Amino acid sequence: MVKFNDDLNHIRDEVRELINRVEQDDYLNVIPSIRKKIDSRGFYFHATDDPPEARQLFYKFISGLDCSLEMVVGRKIPAIYTKKHKGHEREFYSDVLSHLLKNKLMTDRTLVLNIASRGSSTSNKNLQAALGKATARAHKKWKGSDLKAKVVFNVQNQINEPLLNVADYLCWSVQRVFEKGETRYYDFIQEKISLVVDLYDSDNYQGRKNYYRRNNPLTEKNKVSPPSP
Repeated sequence: MVKFNDDLNHIRDEVRELINRVEQDDYLNVIPSIRKKIDSRGFYFHATDDPPEARQLFYKFISGLDCSLEMVVGRKIPAIYTKKHKGHEREFYSDVLSHLLKNKLMTDRTLVLNIASRGSSTSNKNLQAALGKATARAHKKWKGSDLKAKVVFNVQNQINEPLLNVADYLCWSVQRVFEKGETRYYDFIQEKISLVVDLYDSDNYQGRKNYYRRNNPLTEKNKVSPPSP
């Protein structure tokens, strides 16, 4: 979940300008991964696919934004996935999303969440299920309190909603730490990452050591080894 503190339309325009810059750049627009997007639906920034030149351009742009990321990481643990999420990706998605939402429901305002489309996981039914789980968890935490926030889900894709390009890059920088032990990208934009929760790191539950903040950053030691066969 990325929070932007500047005018959203201005940020969208800036992302679109960068996209146009890439599409018009004779050095960049011949790179196969970029050319493929241009020839289909149009280029957009997607960290997994983008070449190093595009990544550098967009990460430097993000470093100048007034924004912050809160992220919940769910380890791929088969026993939890089978029992808790019934072996369904949508169940996993709604459960993890609820952890991002639960602490936002005490605010007396409307939360408009632009959600990256992910098939049935981001269907209205499943998003409402996530909100229901978040509400139940919030009621348990703040017993008797009035949850005033109104939540609006706006499912989008990265072409139509440029802000999702930023969210993708921020999330990818954290993902690289857990999957590869690579901190290069995370370190560069660490000040934009306010919280990372390693949800199923049971070894560090005591003292909430599975909560990583700016004063307790992720390191290469957070790489998660593949489970034993």
